[in-house]
Amino acid sequence: MGKDVIVACDFSSKEEVFAFLDKFSEEKPFVKIGMELFYSAGPDIVREIKKRGHKIFLDLKLHDIPNTVMKSMKVLSNLDVDMTNLHAAGTAAMMEAAIKGLTREDGTRPILIAVTQLTSTSEERMRDELLIDAPIDRVVIHYAMNAQKAGLDGVVCSPLEAKKVHEICGNSFVTVTPGVRFADGEVGDQVRVMTPAQAKEIGSDYIVVGRPITQADDPVAAYRRCVAEFVG
Repeated sequence: MGKDVIVACDFSSKEEVFAFLDKFSEEKPFVKIGMELFYSAGPDIVREIKKRGHKIFLDLKLHDIPNTVMKSMKVLSNLDVDMTNLHAAGTAAMMEAAIKGLTREDGTRPILIAVTQLTSTSEERMRDELLIDAPIDRVVIHYAMNAQKAGLDGVVCSPLEAKKVHEICGNSFVTVTPGVRFADGEVGDQVRVMTPAQAKEIGSDYIVVGRPITQADDPVAAYRRCVAEFVG
């Protein structure tokens, strides 16, 4: 599997996201559509960006009872996205139901990955607020193993855990890692971060990069820098 940079298009309207994408005259970046944009612009934003030739990671992080997730995934599969996700904390039954809903009649489906722990979650917060006493790296690996057993393709995890996930679950198990920042950039509200070059070194398959690209003075140059550091 080739490595790729996914640009987090965390905009509040379709006008903003198209103004951003219009800056790219040569590349067609793999883009992430998250809750803000999807809830603002609706499913049509997925169709319009797809028509422009972009791959799409629809990042809605589903987490509900299995039947609800199954039906929701069936709807998302019809949008022809390339990747989507759910929370591994929803249990194996929910993840298995998600695959069932996501799989089309011809047997194809988007890549399905599970969120282990958000990159804004520290071990201290996990222990004090979520009452999970196990070390965060152990929790991430356990969730990844559950996702693999349920038939998922991979996980969203911090770059700090990607190497261990591959060691336990194999190199074909996809790691999608947000929390990536340039060495000379701001960390923001994420507490478990790494540079694109470091993410490449530890074996991340995809990195998700938002503000370092979308809020850069020259987004195209920032994207190209990211690709150069991560993909090479």
